[in-house]
Amino acid sequence: QVQLVESGGGSVQAGGSLRLSCAASGYTRSLNLLGWFRQAPGKEREGVAGIYTAMNRTFYADSVKGRFTISQDNAKKTVYLQMNSLKPEDTAMYYCAARSLQSYGLWYDINIYNLWGQGTQVTVSA
Repeated sequence: QVQLVESGGGSVQAGGSLRLSCAASGYTRSLNLLGWFRQAPGKEREGVAGIYTAMNRTFYADSVKGRFTISQDNAKKTVYLQMNSLKPEDTAMYYCAARSLQSYGLWYDINIYNLWGQGTQVTVSA
């Protein structure tokens, strides 16, 4: 069974940077899509970035394009989310997600992911 553990969240002022990490354990070769999602209080969980592991192809939400970068380190079984130029509206709980099944859908569709981390809080102050 694959487990995902996020780290790297914290509090930062607007304009600052954070790097989130998501370490996977277990049979990770089955993972074909990795994603970062976030959920602010009172809002739905939304996709932030996704990466197809085999092709290393990345996708981003419009709200973070040019500021966030998703990447993977296969040797460390870790996916990262580098967040630059952070804004107060980026404040949320951030979740790492992975897909090990052959489900179909767009990268930001939460329903195609079958594995989730526990989340890490990111707070950006003005």
